[in-house]
Amino acid sequence: MFTGLIEDVGEVLLIKRTPSGGFLKVKTSLGDVRTGDSVAVNGVCLTAVQIEGNALAFEVSPETFSRTNLGQLRVGEAVNIERALRADARLGGHLVLGHVDFTARILSFERRGDHRELLLEIPSRWELHFVEKGSVAVDGVSLTVNTVMPGRISINVIPHTYENTNLRYRRSGDRVNVETDLIGKYVLRYLSRREESLEDRLTDLFGA
Repeated sequence: MFTGLIEDVGEVLLIKRTPSGGFLKVKTSLGDVRTGDSVAVNGVCLTAVQIEGNALAFEVSPETFSRTNLGQLRVGEAVNIERALRADARLGGHLVLGHVDFTARILSFERRGDHRELLLEIPSRWELHFVEKGSVAVDGVSLTVNTVMPGRISINVIPHTYENTNLRYRRSGDRVNVETDLIGKYVLRYLSRREESLEDRLTDLFGA
């Protein structure tokens, strides 16, 4: 479990694809990481399999490569890093699992005074997962949705977040990892099952 509050902006040292998945190695200034620990890289929950000084190595599954932007990383690229939430820590941000739902294309990322407005393209099947002033994780960063429009959402990025995450390197056309709000997922799932159950009961009573 994570919070979406980025602890460090690391650097990709190695990215390797193999038939069975691949490997990712990043440099980070964070200490207190042990082999087997969960670490979020660009919002993707990975397991540290090797630690060499300030470098962390991770195994990456084919599913993770296909579902996230990790496969598009290049050596030297900046990545957001967050260690797993401790049970005795304060919960800032929001609850983030590190399970990316989809990647979204940046439509625009423009300055609005001291802040910036991030506009993301959203697949239609995911639109119901967003509400105005709700939470979303973008490349692992906990952000608040400003507005929801057909096929897109807008997000305000404050100067502190912009300067202390890899969002400062993002440009129009880039693809970012998106994880929708955990609570919203369960609510939508529950409501959809209730609708299915009601339809089944009505069919039993009145026929197709």
